Amino acid sequence: MTDGIIRRSIKRVALVCYMIDLKCTRAIRRLRGELSFELCGSCNGCGACCETPMIQTNTVFFRFKTTHWLILKWHRLVNGFEHVGDDRRANTLIFRCTHYDPETKLCDSYHSRPGMCRDYPRNLIYSTDPQFLKRCSYYARDKNADRMRAALEELGLPPEKLNDLKRKMHVRDE
Repeated sequence: MTDGIIRRSIKRVALVCYMIDLKCTRAIRRLRGELSFELCGSCNGCGACCETPMIQTNTVFFRFKTTHWLILKWHRLVNGFEHVGDDRRANTLIFRCTHYDPETKLCDSYHSRPGMCRDYPRNLIYSTDPQFLKRCSYYARDKNADRMRAALEELGLPPEKLNDLKRKMHVRDE
């Protein structure tokens, strides 16, 4: 299902608003020193992020039926996302993208894709504990990884415990 001219136009306006908000928010976070991770790795083309896009919302948007319904409607009508479930613990909406072709692993509306699709996985490094999809080859690395890794190695932990801690603390070796 490719996008028509009206849907592409709506998506373009939404993308401009999204990008302005994103640039301002990230600039403020950088000025405050809130960015503690860097994005590492590259896209391996697995398509995991396209198969089931997920959107984390705040509690108000997630819990109130009207706002929840509006978010679902917007993503269905504008982005072509079909709602498949919720993760209530994380206030996350889970979708299936109608533009993604699992055979070719391509998007039929790549040029008019939403901001969240354009920004993945960069948007994850702004969280306190970035978690990437299992098949994804991207990963987050703490900006103080070298010092933290050296401190961990001085503890004399068994290799499996050390590697587990490095992974959880986002300080794994390159």
